[in-house]
Formats: sequence, C-alpha cells, structure tokens
Amino acid sequence: MSASAPAVAGLAELAIVRRSGLVESRHFGSLVALGADGAPVVELGRPDAAILPRSTVKPLQALACLTAGAPLTGEELAIAAGSHTGEDAHVAVVRRLLERAGLDESALACPVDRPEDEATFEALLRRGEPRSAVRMNCSGKHAAMLLASAVNGWSTEDYLDPRHPLQQHVLATMAEYTGVPVDHTAIDGCGAPLFGTSVRGVATAFRALVLADPESPAGRVAAAMRAHPFFVGGSGHQNSELMVGVPGALAKGGAEGVIGVAASDGTAVSMKIVDGSPRATTLIALRVLEALGTRIDGARSLVELPVLGGGVPVGEIAIGADLVAALDAIDVTAGSNGDAA
Repeated sequence: MSASAPAVAGLAELAIVRRSGLVESRHFGSLVALGADGAPVVELGRPDAAILPRSTVKPLQALACLTAGAPLTGEELAIAAGSHTGEDAHVAVVRRLLERAGLDESALACPVDRPEDEATFEALLRRGEPRSAVRMNCSGKHAAMLLASAVNGWSTEDYLDPRHPLQQHVLATMAEYTGVPVDHTAIDGCGAPLFGTSVRGVATAFRALVLADPESPAGRVAAAMRAHPFFVGGSGHQNSELMVGVPGALAKGGAEGVIGVAASDGTAVSMKIVDGSPRATTLIALRVLEALGTRIDGARSLVELPVLGGGVPVGEIAIGADLVAALDAIDVTAGSNGDAA
C-alpha cells in the first residue's frame, strides 16, 4: 500500500481517479485472478469474504432455469443471463418468453422502470409510452424464471419466494459452480432472491462457465452470451463491448461494484469495489487479464478512460497502487492465450 493510500479495512486500492495531476478519488476492494490452470495468481483484499454478487451471477440464474427445463436458446438464453438496456429488440425477446410461458407482462414481478438506453427512453417519451416492468433491465431473467416455473407446473405467482422450487434450484446451482456454501440470502433490487457468495466464488464460476463443454447446459449459457452480446447488455453497454472486443471472453457485471470476467483459456478475474461504484470494474478486469496474457486490443476504449473538464481530457481513471504492484509481480510465461487469434 502506498503511503498516500491508507488501508481501508484490509482492502486493496484497485483504482484511482486523477484530475489535473491530483488523485481525486480512490476505489478500494477485493480481487482475485485465476490463471488458466485455475490456480490463484492475484489475491487482494478479502476475496473469501461474503459479498452479494448482484447481477453478476445472472449467468448462473439462467443456467438454473435451463437445467430446470426452460427451453432457452440463443438470444433468449443470453437475455436471461444479462442486464439489458430496455431497447425494443430486448423487449421483443422478453415478450416472446412470456408468451411461451402462457403469460403476459403482468406476470413480471420486477419493478416498473425506464429503459437504460437513452435513445430508447427519449423515443418512449415522444410516444408517450409509460415506464414498464418489461423495460426493466432484469426482465429477461424474470421471464426465464417464469418460463422455467411454467414448464414444471410450479406456481408463477410466487416465483420470487426463496422457498420456491426454482429458487431452491438456483441456490443449489450457485453453490455448485462457485464452490461456496450459501450462508446469506437477500433480496436483489429487482425483487429476486440474491444468494451470497465470495469474490473467489464468482471467479471460480466464470472459469467453469467459459471452459464448459459447449453442448452442456453451462457451455450453452456461455456460448449464448458470447454469440449474442447485445442481449447481455445493449448498445454501448460495457459487458457487450468487452465480449465483442475480446473474442471468447465472458463478462457480466452487477450493481455495487461487482464483476466477473473470464477469457477463453479459463483465466478469470472478479472483484468487489467496497464503495459500490462500477466505473472502474471493467477497466480493472481487462488490465488484469492483459497482465495474464490475454490480448485486449479490441477493447482499448474500455481501458482508456479520460476524466473530463470542460469537455476535454484533464485526467484519467487508472488502476490503483496495490493492483499495480500485484500485476508487476506476475511472472507470465512467453506468449499470450488464444484470445488473440
């Protein structure tokens, strides 16, 4: 830890914001990076402490819906694993899932919201279309949960009850893929049960997804996300842009500064920013993957983050001192992984 960056409850400085030559803000947290062989390469902060992973674990919730029998493929599976921006194409897929479940939008128990995509929001305002649950970024996950419940004959009215058969299956899936027993159950912002894990657990799960047999349920989730990144996020969304810019990568971020990213060779990184800000998480993940040998040339716009003053660059967001030191200590063998192909 640098002298100018005091420790924060045993956490590591992962990113800084520099404006006009002065460090204006610092982001502390926990991070773990796994090498292609699954062994930890970087461990900072408290990677085994309990966290609420938020939307970062939507791929595991989608996997649970799939293994419960929901007939999800392609963009449907991608949107089930994603946090979409509420664009018309996203809404069309969510409505299709609801129709296949024999339900309409009133069955969605997620909150009414505006689309995150600004152009779409402005179009809705011009048309006088109100905010709706189907535009909420989690509606794809909710529609998949309703479909999984419907095909099993489970009740759809209480599909968000943590005791519901589907949610119990989600819990078991979480524990299996993260390798972490679920010791805490919360309620996510969308109303769905949220099962606690750890930063190491998130990295472990993303590594398992990216290395899974493409024909297996886990492999199908990963393949759908990578083949349809627009449905994981949307226009200009960092998760989508990362998967486009780094072929073979799998990425999903969540609220309160959590993210999981894995490269095609199984190298994986995850983190939790303690102040909850997500503004540097993609930058941090990509810098770690780059240090471990992944080519990120196609995602440079996600790691070169200027700080603006009067509309012009006057600084930058960059990785913090503790992470710089950890990455400098990495001994990467010659060559980069297959993501550069």
